[in-house]
Amino acid sequence: MTLDVRIEIMGETLTLLPERAVFWERDGSLLIADPHFGKAASFRAAGVPAPHGTTLDGVRRLDVLLARTRPGRVIFLGDFLHARSGRSPATFQHLTEWRALHPHVEMVLVRGNHDRNAGDPPPELRLACVDAPLLAPPFAFTHRPGPTSDGYVLSGHIHPGADLVGPARQHVRLPCFWFREKDAVLPAFGDFTGLASIAADAAHRVFVVTGDAVLEVSSETALRDE
Repeated sequence: MTLDVRIEIMGETLTLLPERAVFWERDGSLLIADPHFGKAASFRAAGVPAPHGTTLDGVRRLDVLLARTRPGRVIFLGDFLHARSGRSPATFQHLTEWRALHPHVEMVLVRGNHDRNAGDPPPELRLACVDAPLLAPPFAFTHRPGPTSDGYVLSGHIHPGADLVGPARQHVRLPCFWFREKDAVLPAFGDFTGLASIAADAAHRVFVVTGDAVLEVSSETALRDE
């Protein structure tokens, strides 16, 4: 059983999902940051050993998400593809087959820094590609975090991770959703992406992803970036 968390932001209900995505209930939009499809393939093209199957695993998780949330729209908050060298036939075969299963779902990519290098996805994926910000009041969808006068920002880019410690100084770093006064950062959807420690303070809300659950943690539990 999965454990989602529903929170209120700017009068809107957002559901934080353990698949590392957000569902905006009123709008029916599913928000996904940093899938980095083709990253392992780009590493292998450069002669660096990397695991196989990361794109297929990612599209399987997308199928689960779409079945659970039934969105009318999916918004990718940047870095859909990792690099031009990762544009392999196998990567696009998996993505094209997945897209064909969801022909009636609108899909939008808010371009990120990796998208500028990798190029837009091929037309058969039917992703509308736009530059940030994508405005849908009260929200502004971007790739890079940071406040703007256009609305409450929902973004990705930094692959946020919360460093947690136990009473015996046990330490673990987990992907997290990081909500601040004027913006929020989503965890990276991609598995092969790494984590960057966040610098949360008492005014922020941090929700970690652990297995099939999303859990809010306090500033006393989550270490600040050192």
